Amino acid sequence: MIATERPVRQRIGRAACALFAIVVTTGAGAQVTRTVEYLDHMDTDGDGRVSLAEYQAWMRYGFDHMDRNGDGVLTADELPGGKGRPVTLSEHMAKLAATFNRQDTNRDGYLDARELAAPPQK
Repeated sequence: MIATERPVRQRIGRAACALFAIVVTTGAGAQVTRTVEYLDHMDTDGDGRVSLAEYQAWMRYGFDHMDRNGDGVLTADELPGGKGRPVTLSEHMAKLAATFNRQDTNRDGYLDARELAAPPQK
């Protein structure tokens, strides 16, 4: 990793954490308190597991909520604390995909309730 890459990744990571906190606290329109509720809300096709597309759609809510002008870029004034480098929707979606892939410990391309409940994988 290039020396200048680390701070950029840390800022994207902080923004992603803030976005996740918004999703958790607002619940994409519904409060979620148990893992099975996350699965029920994210699993839009009702197959008992969460695909990458379902995960990204659920987790995108925080980005969309913060992107007040709807331009697909979170600028400093839209980020928590009013500072930080801009975060694009594509960067956010890539970060979500990376998180999803780390959580998918059995590598089947889906998250089940156990994988959703697991601590974040590094």
